[in-house]
Amino acid sequence: MPQPLAAPAHTVSADLPRVLGAPQATAIVVGTIIGSGIFLVPREMMQDTGSSALVYLAWITGGLLSHFGAMTYAELGAMLPYAGGEYVYLRGAYGDATAFLYMWTWFAVAKPASIAAVTIGLTRTLEFFPAFDWLGSPAIGGPIPLLWSQLFAIAVTWLITGLNYLGIKKAGDFQLIFTILKAVLILIVAGLCFASASGSWSNFSTSLPHATGGFSGFMLALIATLWAYDGWNDLTMVAGEVRSPGRTLPIALIGGLFIVGALFMATNAAIQYILPAAQIAASERPAVAALTVVAGPAGAGFVAAAMALSIFVTLNGTIMSGARIPFAAARDRLFFRQFAHINPRFQSPSTSLIVQGALSTVLLLFLSRFQQFFELAVFAEWLFYMLTATTVFVYRRTRPDLPRPYRVWGYPVLPAIFVACATVVLIASYAGNLKGSLLGTALILLGLPVFWFVRKMYPGPSAALEGITK
Repeated sequence: MPQPLAAPAHTVSADLPRVLGAPQATAIVVGTIIGSGIFLVPREMMQDTGSSALVYLAWITGGLLSHFGAMTYAELGAMLPYAGGEYVYLRGAYGDATAFLYMWTWFAVAKPASIAAVTIGLTRTLEFFPAFDWLGSPAIGGPIPLLWSQLFAIAVTWLITGLNYLGIKKAGDFQLIFTILKAVLILIVAGLCFASASGSWSNFSTSLPHATGGFSGFMLALIATLWAYDGWNDLTMVAGEVRSPGRTLPIALIGGLFIVGALFMATNAAIQYILPAAQIAASERPAVAALTVVAGPAGAGFVAAAMALSIFVTLNGTIMSGARIPFAAARDRLFFRQFAHINPRFQSPSTSLIVQGALSTVLLLFLSRFQQFFELAVFAEWLFYMLTATTVFVYRRTRPDLPRPYRVWGYPVLPAIFVACATVVLIASYAGNLKGSLLGTALILLGLPVFWFVRKMYPGPSAALEGITK
């Protein structure tokens, strides 16, 4: 049963301060989405489709679907602008158990594994530079050997965790400054390509004869674009710290995705201007290959530096957003109360940040194939995207009286399209990796005994949802 909705009631801790403005909020969207994907996925997309036109169609379709999701979330976030994002929307619509399983999935699996994957991706990017050759060397032998790259990844994880510990205002300003720098570097990469005499517009008409092709190839490319666009929902997790959320959240979510789409399209066009389809499909790092043609090793180094910065900024957004989910659940007496602790000096969810960093460290120390572990929960992202998007229909029907500073344009068609497409992605993910998806399902359901234990530990009704009256 959905949680009874009552007036604001917080007995566990004070609120986190609302200190993020529209620029910082937009930077969280842009900076978290743009990681290494745009520099890498053109290869897979060309192998899948074999056609420049279909590659662009996949980028446009993926961008539109992401926008449909962002507009749906914008209505939910402006209506319920509290820490935890999707957790809050799911709890109000479908009750404590569903919200807890969402929290459990992100807390125990998805966010720590994502942080681990991002930091290892950073080390592998830095290994491009001779000065970082030592990252691939053994650091500690014995029964549990460690590479320097693992220790470096752990250090970076705690560096950014420490930045967020000092308060979201500092982390938000960091996100803003370095997201702007990231965007400038991407535009420079595109500008260098289009200004080069090595490029040719005829490359846009080249094709790859032995690509997967057809509808299946297009769907694979579309999934790659959805992966590249992933992360737009993270802003809703820190909605409790955004000023004027009724106005700021829709602007940041929708405007941020427009910026991302423009940068993605520009980068892909720049790569195709320099490289024909066959070279794009054969290159592990198409952007690096393109700048190597344009400016030699110096150009390749420039792209590698842009990739490293991009990943670094993504890490900040991931750590920032992930810590708010168990914090929100603990405030509602649906998780261990220590996670609701707010540092009195820095006004940050310090316990959640520390435990999140510790879980990421465990993955980096003991799971050398943690990327596969993360894949176990990839389908869960789309499961909860789908479920969360359906809550807009629930709230429209059951709570038409709630103030809605923003209403999703095209309702109910656009949210329905997003739900349908998320369902297709979910089914495709399950069918494509049945064993991993079943294991991921088991990991989610493992949260049920934890939920039972928490309810035994904190008997009685959980805290009320904010901002909604009976």
